[in-house]
Amino acid sequence: MAFDGKRVIVTGAGRGLGAALALVLADKGAELLLTGRSRENLTAIAEAIKNRTGRKPDVKLLDMADASEVTLFAKGLRDEGRPVDILINNAAQWLPGRMTDHDALAISQTIAANVTGTMLLTRGLVPLLEKSGAGDIMTVVSISGLPNTRLQSASVAYAASKHAQAAISDGLRQELKGRPVRVQAVFPPYIEDLSPLDPVWDRPREASSAVTNRDIVETILFALERPRHVTLASIIIDPDTGGLA
Repeated sequence: MAFDGKRVIVTGAGRGLGAALALVLADKGAELLLTGRSRENLTAIAEAIKNRTGRKPDVKLLDMADASEVTLFAKGLRDEGRPVDILINNAAQWLPGRMTDHDALAISQTIAANVTGTMLLTRGLVPLLEKSGAGDIMTVVSISGLPNTRLQSASVAYAASKHAQAAISDGLRQELKGRPVRVQAVFPPYIEDLSPLDPVWDRPREASSAVTNRDIVETILFALERPRHVTLASIIIDPDTGGLA
């Protein structure tokens, strides 16, 4: 298996897409380190993985909006010295509504979590990704990070943070050229939240169906399984029900 024995860090793994990624990667034999803000959610996913695979992943409470916490987390992993094969930057702080609906704290927390936290964590783990000899950075951005995309329910702050994540991925890909770390990003639309624990996960879907967690998980795994000379720099998921505009 492509992921068997690979050490994978998934941020924001307590629920939604992050939890689905964790469950599927565990099924494929990955050695997981899961982070998130909710101990209860992380514990539940870890137990579900243990019940499915017999192996319990490592979990770590991590607030991506706290620069010191993120920096210390990355330093602790570097001090430990073990290589990291895959970093999936999935954690993001959602902020809907109009710009005038939010106070300065909500806006700054969104930017801190999605932009500063993502950049500091990725920067801090590059040495361990290089140490693996074939490291991968996959950032889950959003169609909110694309030019000329409707805000829909997203706030300006959230959209701005996703544009910044796209820039981080693009810049890192250029900086790390020639080094053994591949940088890719996926841009999902609004998605239907499914879980691999649900019976409907494996059911066939009509062409008019909404995009689901399963679609994004399968897209991410496809990109990570490509030969090392192939980089899918930006993968845009355009929902068949209406498009991006």
